[in-house]
Amino acid sequence: MFWTVFTVCTLVFVIFNLWMEMRRDMMMLQQNSYRNERYVRWLKSSGDTTSTWRLFGLIVFLVCLFPMASLHSADILMAVFGVSHGCSLLKKQKTYKLPLKVTRRVMRLQGAFILLCLIVIAAALLLFCAKGAAVETWCFTAAAAIMGCYCASHILTMASNVILRPWEKAINRGYYNDAARRLASMPDLKVIGVTGSYGKTTTKHYLQHILSEQFDSLMTPGSFNTTLGVVRTIREHLKPYHQIFICEMGAKQTGDIREICELVHPSAGIITAVGPQHLESFKTIENVQATKFELADAIPADGIVLVNNDFEKIADRPVTNCRCERYAVEHPEGADWVAEDVEYSPKGTSFTAVRRADGVRIPLVTKLLGACNISNLLAAVAMAKYLGMDDEKIRRAVARIEQVEHRLSIKRIPGGLNILDDAFNSNPVGSKMALDVLAGMPGKRILVTPGMIELGAQQEELNQAFGRHAAACCDVAIVVGAYNREAIVSGLREAGFPESSLHTVDTFREAQALLASISSPGDTVLYENDLPDTFK
Repeated sequence: MFWTVFTVCTLVFVIFNLWMEMRRDMMMLQQNSYRNERYVRWLKSSGDTTSTWRLFGLIVFLVCLFPMASLHSADILMAVFGVSHGCSLLKKQKTYKLPLKVTRRVMRLQGAFILLCLIVIAAALLLFCAKGAAVETWCFTAAAAIMGCYCASHILTMASNVILRPWEKAINRGYYNDAARRLASMPDLKVIGVTGSYGKTTTKHYLQHILSEQFDSLMTPGSFNTTLGVVRTIREHLKPYHQIFICEMGAKQTGDIREICELVHPSAGIITAVGPQHLESFKTIENVQATKFELADAIPADGIVLVNNDFEKIADRPVTNCRCERYAVEHPEGADWVAEDVEYSPKGTSFTAVRRADGVRIPLVTKLLGACNISNLLAAVAMAKYLGMDDEKIRRAVARIEQVEHRLSIKRIPGGLNILDDAFNSNPVGSKMALDVLAGMPGKRILVTPGMIELGAQQEELNQAFGRHAAACCDVAIVVGAYNREAIVSGLREAGFPESSLHTVDTFREAQALLASISSPGDTVLYENDLPDTFK
């Protein structure tokens, strides 16, 4: 009787573990855009398939299969694994930065996953349980099959994704067609596309803030910059009274922006940057350029595209199919819009937006800091002038713009620390600007960073350069995690950064504990990037 109860409890333990592991696998699939190839890339880089827990689970599973093994011994091993690993997963759930969002798609994936597991369990029971076998034997066999499913959870996750692919395509096509119908019913709606390797989300926010002074405008929320994100925005938020739709367009492979343009048909656009972002999928900077300019190629002859001439791969790309105006802050030669008389202060920045063609000059004051923010504002101001807004409305809107959270926003926290928060999606240009802002701050200047990601073959080189520049801008450097540690530390040391001021930690929690011991009121801390759960 004891062993029967124990085996039933063991079955419950392993079911719980499989459920938790399935949710974790679904979370990582979700963070990899439900694309199996990206999920496989994460598996290879994370070492999850050979983690201690998974190897332990595989050993337990093999012991369960070994004919000479004692059923009770294997039972005990499964119970130990179930309890200890379950506790580990519960503890880990609290540390995930982007926990699983249980959408309808996730629920369908979970259903497919469970169905596959039931098929495996049923097959095991048919093969290994004779008719009339004891309850203990049935439960043990089911538990062993579930252990096998745990060991193969990555495969089952991807298989579930493949099985549901036709269904998901049909559902998404229905959503897409509904969004297209809604847009077709609003022929007077002006759509402005915003894309770029970086700066697009910030520019979108600035443009929305300025245009809302005069127009009923809608922007894609958050980082809803994929085709499905745009479709969802249209279906859930676009109303008949809207005059302007500001559509952020993201891409991780060639054709992504063209697909969005084929849905929304933009009549105006802004290309904020072309740089070494997502090179793991794009492979070359030329592919990045071609993809970002899919927006310019989609603008009709009577439309306009604004492009940032501060980037070489924008400045050397002609646009002939529509009106093109170029803006620049750092390389004004050849630009139509420039920022002059730029002055920084602890309260923000003042500058003059100048259109060279007709001498238009708009003096502006903003709470924002950094050259990239001035560049993004310049693009938004230029688009507002194209749409006919008067200077006073633009000035008023710019003065009210608040810093976008996690994009070089500054705040003072209890204890007297100044926090520069640039934790969202760091890139070579933005990180350099953030370091330059840190360099001008009072007190001890402390950098906390895991470095930059998705830079392809230039990953190490650009993080080394980041480390070298950081050495001249900060007094203390805290490098978080192992992913870019070697490259950043190498760059810091090359620039002669003192070892006593260099710290390496495994997690942001450790970094916070270290900060508490080394910082003082009046010091400034820069948080540069915050890696998602797909990176260590």
